[in-house]
Amino acid sequence: MTAAPAPAAPVTPADDATRRSGPGFAGAFGIAWRAIAATPMRSILTALGVIIGVAAVVALTAIGAGSTSNVTRNLESLGTNLLTVGSARPQFGGGGGLVRGGPRQTVTLKDAEALRDYDPSRVAGVAPTAQSSVQAKANSVNMQATVIGTWPAYATVRNSPVESGAYFTDADVADRHRVAVIGSDLVTQLFDGQDPIGQKLRLGAVTFTVVGTLPDKGATGFGNPNAQVLIPLSTFQQRFSNTRNNGQPTVQSVYVQASRKDDLSALQTDLTTLLAERHKQTDPDSYDFNIQNQADAVASLNSVTTTLTLLVGAIAGISLLVGGIGIMNIMLVSVTERTREIGVRKALGARPSDILTQFLVEASLLSLGGGVLGVLLGVGAAFGGNLAGITPVFSPVTILIAFAFSAFVGIFFGYYPAVRAARLDPVDSLRYE
Repeated sequence: MTAAPAPAAPVTPADDATRRSGPGFAGAFGIAWRAIAATPMRSILTALGVIIGVAAVVALTAIGAGSTSNVTRNLESLGTNLLTVGSARPQFGGGGGLVRGGPRQTVTLKDAEALRDYDPSRVAGVAPTAQSSVQAKANSVNMQATVIGTWPAYATVRNSPVESGAYFTDADVADRHRVAVIGSDLVTQLFDGQDPIGQKLRLGAVTFTVVGTLPDKGATGFGNPNAQVLIPLSTFQQRFSNTRNNGQPTVQSVYVQASRKDDLSALQTDLTTLLAERHKQTDPDSYDFNIQNQADAVASLNSVTTTLTLLVGAIAGISLLVGGIGIMNIMLVSVTERTREIGVRKALGARPSDILTQFLVEASLLSLGGGVLGVLLGVGAAFGGNLAGITPVFSPVTILIAFAFSAFVGIFFGYYPAVRAARLDPVDSLRYE
């Protein structure tokens, strides 16, 4: 005689509530994770668009910000609170033709002196410059150098202090002494690393005494500051070039350093009025000079680089959208492949909301995982910008936005496949082959 089977345990209200509530978010997370881990290569390829999109946003914005920072730092290294006065009138060549050979020098040495004496409380320093390219020679070694005639204030106005020795003085300018401050390339190539202070240097056919050296400014090629030779302006005008305008010696540029940054625009206006009066000109369109504001130049460059950064960021954002479409396509395929699984789950009591949650979590995991990999890849790619001399500047806000956008992409593009899975009929799903 066999024992009668034990009666089934009664379904309590708590068990019924558990069945109605489904597996919950933790259960859906586990199911989604197992589905992703079962096909790792397919999962990576599905998230590849998001990975590339996030990496591009992080890397390009960091490199763009680093480029902006470099440009600003380089401009400010040439001097702060600067106004640059130069000639503006085009030059008309001879021979009956119209030839634009660059602006005729119309800014005179007297103009520079007037700017220096304008208002000592607002003008921190003035450095006129005139320059020419000559052959430099010392110890039987030659190299091409740029000779710049200027005043001693050049050291502070252009943020160019000496590394050793000293600058020439106002007395050297007044007496037209043949003394020179040389760049680091001339020290290395002409003096073979020896101390050049006190040694002779030939510039063209004129012999100078080296009184100071400049530090390495980290630049090469055209306009290399390490190949510059600074000499008194009066000596330059006597020995190399003495262009004149209405009988007055001229200079190519006059650098004016304002005492305060917030006074730069007002000082620019006042000095424009001063020079217009000196040149007896009343129409701003016919001024034969111009004054450039360093702050405006920095702002313009920053505006350009910011625009370029936003442009490449938008392009990277498009790749994120493409990645989201890829996730949606793969999720639709996954719903089709797992139709019987969906049918079994529904037959066991899963509600449409459980199926919806499961596929939404799976799509979100794919996009969030792609976002994490994209951030890591983008940071690594941005540091690769160091090879081009650009130090990346990372913005936590940008990284968070890119990561959040990847999550949004997963939810947005995963919603339709999830709804399609949730609406499948359980009987038809079980019959699906």
